[in-house]
Order: sequence, then C-alpha cells, then structure tokens
Amino acid sequence: MPVFLETARLVLRPFTAADAPHLLALDNDPEVMRYINGGRPVSADTIRERTLPRLLHDHPCTGTRGFWAAEEKATGAFLGWFELRPLTDHDPTVVELGYRLNRAAWGRGYATEGARALIDKGFTDLGAERVTANTMAVNTGSRRVMEKAGLTFLRAYTEEWPDAIEGSEHGEVEYVLTRAEWKAPRP
Repeated sequence: MPVFLETARLVLRPFTAADAPHLLALDNDPEVMRYINGGRPVSADTIRERTLPRLLHDHPCTGTRGFWAAEEKATGAFLGWFELRPLTDHDPTVVELGYRLNRAAWGRGYATEGARALIDKGFTDLGAERVTANTMAVNTGSRRVMEKAGLTFLRAYTEEWPDAIEGSEHGEVEYVLTRAEWKAPRP
C-alpha cells in the first residue's frame, strides 16, 4: 500500500474499498459521530455508496486525494482518517482540514500530530495558501486540536441542519491558518 505521509507515530495512506469495514465501525460509534450526525447509526450501503466515493476522490489541482486512512505506525491498527482537501477541484490554494479518529486514539495526540503534518505538506508540497477547519461550537475537543495545529479562530456562524442534533443550536466555528502565518516564527 503506498504511503502518502508518515509522522513519528502515524502512517497516512490512500483509502481502498477494503477499508469499508473500518469505516463502518468508525461511523457507527455514537461518540465518534456525536457532532456529525448526533450519533445515529450508518448503514453499510451508506459507507459503500456515499462515504467511500468521497474518500476515494482524486483532486486534479493537487494530484492527490483529500482523505487518508490513518494507521498507527507501530501496530498497523486503523485509527480513522484525516482530510486535507481543496474546497474546489480546480484550486489548491484553499484547503479544508478534518479528522475522525476512533475513541481508542482520543487523547493521545494523534489528531494534532496528523493535522500538523498535513498542514505542513499542504503548504510545502500541495500549493495551499490557506487552511480552514470547521466544527460545531460545542465540540471543544476538535477546537483544541485546531488550535494546537496552529489554526486560529476566525468566526462563529450558524447553518441550517436538516436534522438538528444536540448542540447545533450553538452554531459552528471556523478556524484558519494562512501560509504567511505558518511561515512566521513562532514565539
């Protein structure tokens, strides 16, 4: 399996159709999906017909996919996924950062480690000028990862949710990091 990116403890590789069982387990953990769909179950058909095509999509402007399976380097265990994808297929300058890890990986620094590595790759190799990330305002864990990865709070906003979930009434937040901020010396 080709490797897209390695860190001290992670291997990020392209998804394959064989990852469907891992994705089904990940997306059926109510705590993992709490801020995504309120923790409702996801079917195998949804993984096959919606999730996998999104994760397997190649972006012409970067010559890469936007989503990668995350494995623990020491054991090869599937931990979840990371996202760094252009907002449009034709412009690599603005990319969205995201991550979804299984509960066993929470609180161990994997999300921050993977996010930082992807941000660095985006700015050094993929033509990114701006990294953006969004989450529910009440998702303090994800917000903390964004901050540790170097992003700063940009704005709060509200969206219409087709099916409101607990906490959605507090809105969303967007964080951002520009290439200039990334290059600047850190205190």
